[in-house]
Amino acid sequence: MATFHFLQSSARFLSKPTSLSLPLPLPNPSLSLHFPLKRLVSFPKRPELKRLHEAAVATGSAQPAVDLQNVPVQDTQKQEQSGKLVLPTNDSSDELLRIRHTCAHVMAMAVQKLYPDAKVTIGPWIDNGFYYDFDMEPLTDNDLKRIKKEMDRIIKRNLPLVREEVSRDEAQKRIMAVNEPYKMEILDSIKEDPITIYHIGNEWWDLCAGPHVETTGKINNKAFQLESVAGAYWRGDEKKPMLQRIYGTAWENEEQLKAYLHFKEEAKRRDHRRIGQDLDLFSIQEEAGGGLVFWHPKGAIVRHIIEDSWRKTHIEHGYDLLFTPHVARADLWKISGHLDFYKENMYDQMEIEDELYQLRPMNCPYHILVYKRKLHSYRDFPIRVAELGTVYRYELSGSLHGLFRVRGFTQDDAHIFCLEDRIKDEVRGVLDLTEEILLQFGFSKYEVNLSTRPEKAVGDDDIWEKATGALKDALDDKGWSYQIDEGGGAFYGPKIDLKIEDALGRKWQCSTIQVDFNLPNRFDITYVDSNSEKRRPIMIHRAVLGSLERFFGVLIEHYAGDFPLWLAPIQARVLPVTDTQLEFCNEVVGKLKSNGLRAEVCHGERLPKLIRNAEKQKIPLMAVVGPKEVGTHSVTVRSRFGGELGTMKIDEFISCIQQAIKNRTL
Repeated sequence: MATFHFLQSSARFLSKPTSLSLPLPLPNPSLSLHFPLKRLVSFPKRPELKRLHEAAVATGSAQPAVDLQNVPVQDTQKQEQSGKLVLPTNDSSDELLRIRHTCAHVMAMAVQKLYPDAKVTIGPWIDNGFYYDFDMEPLTDNDLKRIKKEMDRIIKRNLPLVREEVSRDEAQKRIMAVNEPYKMEILDSIKEDPITIYHIGNEWWDLCAGPHVETTGKINNKAFQLESVAGAYWRGDEKKPMLQRIYGTAWENEEQLKAYLHFKEEAKRRDHRRIGQDLDLFSIQEEAGGGLVFWHPKGAIVRHIIEDSWRKTHIEHGYDLLFTPHVARADLWKISGHLDFYKENMYDQMEIEDELYQLRPMNCPYHILVYKRKLHSYRDFPIRVAELGTVYRYELSGSLHGLFRVRGFTQDDAHIFCLEDRIKDEVRGVLDLTEEILLQFGFSKYEVNLSTRPEKAVGDDDIWEKATGALKDALDDKGWSYQIDEGGGAFYGPKIDLKIEDALGRKWQCSTIQVDFNLPNRFDITYVDSNSEKRRPIMIHRAVLGSLERFFGVLIEHYAGDFPLWLAPIQARVLPVTDTQLEFCNEVVGKLKSNGLRAEVCHGERLPKLIRNAEKQKIPLMAVVGPKEVGTHSVTVRSRFGGELGTMKIDEFISCIQQAIKNRTL
């Protein structure tokens, strides 16, 4: 029997490599593409996308967009020397921004040439390209091909883009002459004079402040692509007309476009909606309603593991756990201010015994009621309470997106009540807790932002200054780098937002820490200080994962469904060579389960197909059982990432798995 010291080190048995090399179909073989999470072997070197960015849903549409990170542009010579291609962004490359903006105008001109009845609305640049909204009949993929060809013709003509300033009256006359009602509405919303117009040659114009490239020929027709068409309400209002939104992507050169398209394919492969269906993790049942998540047994197991880990860690950090109701009297939401400021995101009230009740959109008021149940002394602080609380928020059907945008979700919500001079210490504790939890799930790279007082805010200058200073001190003490978002805080207090970076380099907003000067006043919560006088405590909102649904979606895409062993829904699948070994296989599974491991038997097919099926289902470990294994009470182990690992006794197999789980081996 083989020895398995290498198993206990988790080097081959259970661990997954830490970076991903993928082939990129680019012409230069001396470059390479790397992703931070390796799942495959290395391929010949090709252009590298070092930092790639978070997926987002464009406003007014369910179409996901790729948000590319603000990284410095490298010139061609440096790229060739370093073997890396760094994709520029709108912030880092003014030329790229101009190209994308001009592409939107060229596309609108092409659409109106092909479809003269189409009415134009707005066409901005976005993180990875551009879009334009049209009031017209629905478009197909074939229509996009026609539009792209017409754009190519316009680009080839090298038409100049000319800026013109006109009076408001002149702009109105021109808009009326071409019968563009949406442009008239846009004109009414423009407050500054004079009005600026951009012309493409003498053939087409648009209200626009710029900037643009000098001529259409500055656009490389091999470096842009029309990607998709989606419905979008005018001004994002479901009561207004549904428009046709055409999305496109544009880059400075063909190499950048190919790198971006390769990234899109990898993101598509990791799409949590597809993987969730393939692995039977969750579903959205339309019979029940959009945006309502059904956790299937395998997904529910992962959620159970996340919740157990979350609760254990919070208890260790001095939090008390709460469970609170899903509904409350409407008056509670009047006191909190949600009915005044958040009503459009809340569901209609329900009448129960002549009283109005409301599904909760937030957990905060409940935690305050728990605090208010008795009088507190300054000696009681800090008071930390935490809850995995399910909330319900109204979202337009067009904005729903898998697990990322839903109508019912569970927040990992917590609130800290403390003294003013303890803000820094409590925030530092939250930063430590956040890091501990995120590291458990394989997230070690963060983008941190500190948002300060906005123009309209509650609370006096002194408390804002102290609270903001405390947040800065906590971040400095932690040693994390951060950016300051001046004026980006909530009206009720400064905040820290943390984005995690996934395997593709995309950024996901998860964790937040917010100081609140508003709700303690609204609910009149107090404590008795050392002089027996009533004072107002400081309240800190905080979440680490954000919501379980969204975090699970991020996890799925981060690992592409290949969860680490400790988190995998099924950790081991036992496979008989023939059904003759089935009875022993059931005994093995029973022993694995009795030791707290998640295992199952799969049979009824030839062994090669059983192995392929386990690979497709992303089962970390397979234990093959034939006549020899039955005779020796052992299993032959195959790892999804380590290949054949040899034969071992059942107890040794269990011990190795347990050790890897204990170490949270990724």
